[in-house]
This record gives sequence, C-alpha cells and structure tokens, in this order.
Amino acid sequence: MSKEKQRQEALDYHEFPHPGKIKVVPTKPYATQRDLALAYSPGVAEPCLEIEKNKQEVYRYTAKGNVVAVISNGTAVLGLGNIGPEASKPVMEGKCLLFKIFADIDGIDIELDTEDVDKFVETVKTIAPTFGGINLEDIKAPEAFEIERRLKEELDIPVMHDDQHGTAIISAAALLNALELTKKKIGQVKIVVSGAGAAAISCSRLYQAFGAKRQNMVMLDSKGVIRNDRDNLSLEKAEFATSRKIDTLEEAMVDADVFIGLSMANIVSPKMLKSMAKDAIVFAMANPNPEIEYGIARKTRSDIIMATGRSDHPNQVNNVLGFPFIFRGALDVRATKINEEMKMAAVRALADLTKEPVPEQVNITYDTTRLTFGRDYIIPKPFDPRLIAKIPPAVAKAAMESGVAKAPIQDWDKYEEELLLRSGNDEKVVRMLHNRAKVNPKRIVFAEAELLDVIKAAQIVHEEGIAEPILLGDKATINRLKKKLEFDAEVTIIDPRSEDSKELRTTYANKFWELRKRKGETQYSARVNMGKRNYFGSMMLLEGAADGMISGYSRSYPKVLKPVFEVIGRAHGVGKASTVNIMITERGPIFLADTSINIDPSAEELAEIALMTANVASTFGFDPVVGLLSYANFGSSNHRSAQKVRDAVALLHKYHPELVVDGEIQTDFALDQELCKNNFPFSKLGGRKVNVLIFPNLDAANINYKLMKGLNNASSIGPIMVGLRKSVHILQLGASVDEMVNMAAVAVIDAQEREKRKKAKMGLDLTQS
Repeated sequence: MSKEKQRQEALDYHEFPHPGKIKVVPTKPYATQRDLALAYSPGVAEPCLEIEKNKQEVYRYTAKGNVVAVISNGTAVLGLGNIGPEASKPVMEGKCLLFKIFADIDGIDIELDTEDVDKFVETVKTIAPTFGGINLEDIKAPEAFEIERRLKEELDIPVMHDDQHGTAIISAAALLNALELTKKKIGQVKIVVSGAGAAAISCSRLYQAFGAKRQNMVMLDSKGVIRNDRDNLSLEKAEFATSRKIDTLEEAMVDADVFIGLSMANIVSPKMLKSMAKDAIVFAMANPNPEIEYGIARKTRSDIIMATGRSDHPNQVNNVLGFPFIFRGALDVRATKINEEMKMAAVRALADLTKEPVPEQVNITYDTTRLTFGRDYIIPKPFDPRLIAKIPPAVAKAAMESGVAKAPIQDWDKYEEELLLRSGNDEKVVRMLHNRAKVNPKRIVFAEAELLDVIKAAQIVHEEGIAEPILLGDKATINRLKKKLEFDAEVTIIDPRSEDSKELRTTYANKFWELRKRKGETQYSARVNMGKRNYFGSMMLLEGAADGMISGYSRSYPKVLKPVFEVIGRAHGVGKASTVNIMITERGPIFLADTSINIDPSAEELAEIALMTANVASTFGFDPVVGLLSYANFGSSNHRSAQKVRDAVALLHKYHPELVVDGEIQTDFALDQELCKNNFPFSKLGGRKVNVLIFPNLDAANINYKLMKGLNNASSIGPIMVGLRKSVHILQLGASVDEMVNMAAVAVIDAQEREKRKKAKMGLDLTQS
C-alpha cells in the first residue's frame, strides 16, 4: 500500500461513519416520561441531596468511579513531537478506546491549551471532581515530572503518567523474568539505559525499587553518557549521572548485562552486542523501529534474551498490558493514588502470570502449540484473557495494604467474576481471528473479484498479511478496479474463461467429469462448468492450487453451495455439512447453528451439528457450553419437534459425555445461568455461561441470527462452513467488506487447522510404520 493510500485510509477511519472514535451512551432506561423524570428533574434532586450530605456518595449515584480523564497538552505526541492540543485529540481518543476495550473503563479525553505547568495543574485540579482517575499522556519532559508530582500530592484520586510508568511496569516484569532465566541477580547486573526522557527515568527508578544499584547503571541522552561532571543537568538526569569516565554507547555496552532502549532506531551495532556479557538481555523498545533489528540481534548472539515494542516479534513490551488494568484495580477500591506499592504489585503479577500455564485460547491466537515461560516468552501476550482477572486484584490488594484504598474489596472470588464479565464483549474475537491468520497466511480464492467491494476486501487481506488473495474474473476489469483502489501489489489473477486458462480449464474439466460422471455430469457440461468461477475455484482447492475460498457476495446461497458440494463434497465421516455464525455480543461470542443449510435436521443430524459447532468454538479457543434450543423445557412437551431435540441431547450424552451440553431448553433459560440453575438444578447448563446455541431447524436459526444483527447491532462472523473436505466459506448475499475480510481470516484458520491435522496424521503414520 502506498503511503498516500495509508494516509487516506487512516483519515477515512477517523472521519466515517461518524467523526472520532468514542461516544457517550445512556446506561439507564429513558423510554417513558417516568424514566426521564427520574433521570432529570425532579428525580435527579434526590441523589444530589445525598451527595451533598456525603461526597463519597458520588461513587454510588454517578459514573465517577468508572471514568478516567485522559489529559494532554500535545507537547510530546508519539513520534510527532509538540503538535498542540487539538492535533493530539485523535491519540487521546484512541487511549480512551483502549481503556474501554481492555478494562471496561470509560475514558474522557481532555486537551489543554497550555504549556505552563501551574496553569496545567490548576486546570486539572479544578475539573478533578468529575473523574475517578487521571491518566496523563504525551506531555514533554521535564514538565511531565513536575505535573505528575504535584497532581499526585494535591488530588485524592489516582493519577498516573502512562508514558513514564506504563513502559516501566511492563519492562520491569520482563526484566525480572529474564534475570531469572539467566540466573542473574538484579543487584549485581550492569544496566545501560539509552534515553533520558520520562520513560527512561521512570524505568530506572522502578528497577532500583526492585534492587538494581545506581552505581551499576549508565544512562545516555542525545549528547552521550550522562556523567556527573557534565554541566546544566536536570534534576532527573543528575539522579542517574555516572562517575565512570566514558562517553559513548559503545563504551557503555562493554560487559553490560542489560540494555534498555528508549531512544531511536538502529543505534546499537552487532559489535556492541557482542561486547556485552554472557546471556545479554536487550530490550530495544524504540518505536516503530528498535535500536537494533530483532533478526540482526538474534543472528549476532544466540544467547540473547530480546524484547521490543513490536507485535511481530516475541516479548512485546506493550503498555496495554498495564495501564487499563492498573486503573481498573485502583478505581475498584477507590484508591487515592497510584503508589509505588501498586506499581510493583502490577510488575510481580505480570511476571508471575508469564510462568503460569497459558490458556489454549492464547496459544490459538498466536498459532503456537504451547507458549511456555522461556527466552521467547518473558511477558504475557496482550490478548491474554487472564490479564483482567490477575492484574487489577494485585493492584487493588496493594492499595489496601498500603492504606490508600477507600473502598476495600471483601469478596475476592466475586470480584474476579465481575472482572471476567467486564471482558466478555466487543471485538476481541475479531482481533484474535486476524492475529492468528497473520501467523501463517494461506492462499485464498476470491471468486467474485470483478466487484469493487470484493477487491477492497482482498486488498485489506493482502495488506494486513491475513492471506494471499487469488482473484478470479476478467483481468482487465480486476486491474481497473485495483488501479482505482491503488491496490498496486502483484497478486494472482485468473480468468477461468480466458484463452490463457484453457489448458488448466480442460484439465480441471476432465478431473471433474471423472468425479461426477455417474452423477449426471457429461464431458460437455464439465467443460461448461469449469468456465464458472465457483466450480473453477473449488477445483483449485481440490488440486492444491489454493488453500481456501470465499464466495457468495453477489449470488444466492444455494447457487454457490451447489458447485461447492459437487466439487468439494463432505469430509469423511460427516453425514451433513452445516454452518455456524459467531455473534459478537455484549455477553461475549455466541456460536449459532445451523444458520444456512439444513432445513429440518433429524435428531441424529442435530447431534452432529452440535458436535461440529462445539469443535468450531474449541478451534477459536473457547470451552463449548452447548444448549439445544426448543420452545419446550426438559420434557414439558411431547410434540415431535421437542422430542427431536430431546433425542439429539440423549445421543450426545451417550456418545460424547465429555461435552457440556443439554436441552431441550428455551432460550431465556439457556442464557440466564441462575434462572436455569434455580429451575432445573439437574441440568448441565445450570450456573454455566452457554456460548453455543443449536436451533431445531433452519427457520429458527436463520431468523434469529439476522434478528440479532438487525435489532441489536451485533456483529457476525459467518456463515462458517463445517463438514467439508476443504476450506470453503460462503458469504451472505451483499456481505460488507469487513465481513468478507473476517471470512477470509476464517478460511485461513480453517486451512491452518487442516494442515495441522494432516501433519499430525502423517507423524502418527510414520510412528506406526
């Protein structure tokens, strides 16, 4: 993608369909006059009077306790420098978005038009009663130190400058684990810190809190080593000035155990790396490019433990591992500040979490067999669902033990449950989906590539590294659309009807005829069909020329399904193929089936659909809890439709006792854990969060998933085809570009799983031969 194209895409993202990235939504009913009378006058007077009597009641009757102000003056924004308050607003909105999606905290961005420390501090103090916490962001040093110090002293709510402390907390956790692996003591190691800004100072102070010795640390700024004989040092730099008579980074690196990079790209050479002590620890955290490239560093030294700020290498030091969860814990006990004890607790919790067994959901997201504590895994991954349940409690306990918590937590088990519920919604599944696809992209056929939206989806898939698109259709038309979209990359384009494809088309036709000659296919009809893109694309999969295919954007589902069934067919041992839609809801992802194929499945077919859908949930890292739905509950009706569901459940209980499944059950009982447990204490679903719903027929499934999309604005991934021999997925007519991108990612993951199973089978065959 050209730089201009990237620029325009970023601008469009922020402008459409509504400017900005955040909005305010009501949390109380407002449909009736009674609701409005309670929300505002006259009802609103009652909580006002209660708060007047006791200011702490503001946490009881308003949203204050879950609102963090993200405040900046735009003087040190990312790599952009001093761009001013208005220009910093997109970054602050982005920070608010991260607060919400990772910790369910409502962030409000505030941009102050002042570089005067006194005015900044006074303004924040004046508006502080509105907020439960203050996150300072992108304020240049040394003013940032003074602003944070004064606000922490003068306010009674948690205040943190994330640019300083976020990096410090995450890198400190990684450092403790790296030292453990290398069997080195933090009080004995020599540390080189490249950079002397807010983050570098905070990192150095926190490392000292864990035992690092100041005399073993060397800090460098743009002028070189910060020595105690240099004139005009700021207080912060003077704190870390060394008495050693050295001037350059090259000199400082000799025999150093640890390098902390918070400066600029490519300033560390292989020669410097070789001069470091055995088992060197290198955290090259400059963004977007580190102080030394990861590949060069690993090639230079095999004994290195390396971390960067990048997601495409192991050990990413990412602030999102810290600030959402630190504020979550601080807010939940109404901490009056974020102190050193709380930051150190977060460090230890992160370090300890890395050593615990990693959930399969995380392994699946990062496409690894098993993440385990070691040189390539010294810090948790950003999409680890355990973070929300591990870091906030550690921070909250530290706040209570250090005496800054106004509302101590009494029931820690209940608190952990509440935290997990906060993390159950939104687009995390989509992010995990894309990340996993990117680990091992596959060749995906886009069978309707003469259409603009399809090309848009293929472009995103290619540029994001999700898949290698293969475009089917008229080459001139496709190239014209590519040019319009500035899609300049060289990708495979095949026109099944062209003269260039005649030989391949004939080969495919002959093989297709051999497959179907006893099922009504003639040689002539086989040749005609191979000029059709869905037949041709399916044959590409069958012959190994592609790994997956998506189609259906412009045609009805049955018309696309026919060639797929005729060419690809069902997998061995599968009686009926079916489809699954993943609905992204506020309660988390819910897997629905069968949404597109089987009109009135039998009990045996329903059981098979339930089993395949449970396998889809497992593939995406979720433990399936399966409810088979009906209008009846556990024998309350003897009608054949209810009996069918009951029989399907009996088959599953008999042949798959390991699966958590039950029914027949009404939808409200399936989705309400307590309701189910209280009324049907014998049910396997009681007290469990159901995430797989199997409908008795196609009418019910298709209508329900489209109702959820239309009325609740729920996102949907699907329909995901299950039970076929190859990775083919058929879109709903008129699918959006985003839906097509998601389905391409599904096709990639499907192909990845098939490849894994094939390799595992080959390995088993070899051991048995």
